[in-house]
Amino acid sequence: MSERYDCTDPAGRAEGIPAAAAAVRRGEIVVLPTDTVYGIGCDAFDATAVASVLAAKGRGRDMPPPVLIPTARTAQGLATQVPDYAQRLMEKFWPGPLTLVLKAQTSLHWDLGETNGTVALRVPDHEITLELLGDIGPMAVTSANTTGDPAARTAGEASAMLGESVAVYLDGGTAGEGQPSTIIDCTGETPVTLRLGALSQADVDAALEPEPPLEAPAPEEEPPADVPADVSTGERPADDHGPTQ
Repeated sequence: MSERYDCTDPAGRAEGIPAAAAAVRRGEIVVLPTDTVYGIGCDAFDATAVASVLAAKGRGRDMPPPVLIPTARTAQGLATQVPDYAQRLMEKFWPGPLTLVLKAQTSLHWDLGETNGTVALRVPDHEITLELLGDIGPMAVTSANTTGDPAARTAGEASAMLGESVAVYLDGGTAGEGQPSTIIDCTGETPVTLRLGALSQADVDAALEPEPPLEAPAPEEEPPADVPADVSTGERPADDHGPTQ
């Protein structure tokens, strides 16, 4: 039977996050709030649990789930050959509604589906999910809805579609604006937008623009050549005819 915790209440959050973490460690799946929509997820390194997530959504292995991570630093252990422009996007938009597709480390022992050697990573901007990720580590998370239905913005909407296939629902109130994350393919020399979502193309382009060069400071003005400076003080000598009014 599914458990549901009201994480908008401190007491419910204190119970819910450990319960969700325990469920994930048992190989079960959970629903959690993000800054975009609600997600359904599991331990990214548990192939059986990942298959359960895809089955709950009615999705095949040809649509592998993204991986949510607690910090941008985590990406260094999961991805390889991260281009400079991807680093700039991480610095600008993480945590936030941006998913980056990168080349996956070949040494990783996981099975997210037919990824073609890539991994889609995101750091969500939601304190409840970040707390869970900080405990569990990388989680395979996709939108909490059955395929073809609108993404859930509340735990209740997610529960109505996913039911008892989920072990724990973390209710964090209404999630985001209902727009999914923007997805950028960063596996080539230049970024390719795969899906526009909460971030516009203008947002992405602005983050990728090179910073303007720093302007050199203006040179200090030289004293007039016909007025010698006092060698000891650097001041001009007083007028021989006395002070003026």
